[in-house]
Amino acid sequence: MEYTTLGKSELKVSKICLGSMTWGSQNSQQDANEQIDYALSAGINFIDTAEMYAVPPSAESYGKTESMIGQWLSQNSERRGEFVLASKIAGNGLPWIREGGDITGEAIIKSVDASLQRLQTDYIDLYQLHWPNRTSPHFSKHWPGMISFTDVDTEKHSAQMLEILQALDECVEVGKIRYCGLSDDTTWGINEFIRLSEKHDLPRIVSIQNEFNLLHTKDWPYLIENCVHTDVAYLPWSPLAGGVLSGKYLDGARPKGSRWSKSQRNGLFRDNATVDTAVKGYAEIAEKHDFTSAQLGLAWCAQVDGVSSTIIGATSLSQLKEDIMAFEKCMTDVVLEDINSVLRQYPVPF
Repeated sequence: MEYTTLGKSELKVSKICLGSMTWGSQNSQQDANEQIDYALSAGINFIDTAEMYAVPPSAESYGKTESMIGQWLSQNSERRGEFVLASKIAGNGLPWIREGGDITGEAIIKSVDASLQRLQTDYIDLYQLHWPNRTSPHFSKHWPGMISFTDVDTEKHSAQMLEILQALDECVEVGKIRYCGLSDDTTWGINEFIRLSEKHDLPRIVSIQNEFNLLHTKDWPYLIENCVHTDVAYLPWSPLAGGVLSGKYLDGARPKGSRWSKSQRNGLFRDNATVDTAVKGYAEIAEKHDFTSAQLGLAWCAQVDGVSSTIIGATSLSQLKEDIMAFEKCMTDVVLEDINSVLRQYPVPF
């Protein structure tokens, strides 16, 4: 297993991060326990969760994933130091979480305490903002004209960000969290948080996790370049495009128990013919070079310059083993050339 420093922190994390958002919906406590045990045995020392999980998000599933990790920790407390644990505070818009309100300083303090209680641990290594208070070009809002940047009150949002950093600082000072990160944010968000932390001597953002995969490459090159030069770790989430790159949804297939067999937020807004065509192209390349379709997508993601650690998720132990093996596969120039032949035709169909 390869390890890297998580941005401008002292945390050494594996190049694979174990995602957990299906625990509590598609996965049971026993499944979660097996995945954690296997991941640790394979050298993975980085686990990511969120107060919002499990997914699809609902009032009933809120906090379930953290609680399942907490259950494992209650039975394995001596192993807490073996891994870096990351969680996230949910952003606005979900009525069952703080009545859908913004992330505020008060919300940070309360949410950290609630997460610690569910996780049954004294500290969270990396505490992240799940999405910003302003509307950002994520969750399929990246197409021109879908949101308006000029409508954002820059001074207001900067003031909110300062308040958030001050609350995070309180949590760091008492040892409840070690480092802070972002999720589903932009270059401006990264740089404004860094500017404020430097000006006011507050905790510095060390990482950002954004959606990034062969069907959704909008962060390349500008945001990833920004991460490299500001020493902010870039952590792709959904490297298999929610399982689409495995090929299991081709031609309208909906395997029982799979994510797309369940109700999705905003509907299946990414199920289209262009996606199908691109996935079929990648499947042919995978077969040609002795990869599974899932392994091709993961191996490609991991080799992108600037990627620090890739967040993977699985609904079965066999899937998890297949995914981990992807990071041992060799991405030769020939494989990359074949991938690029499809990628250039369909750079962002998702």
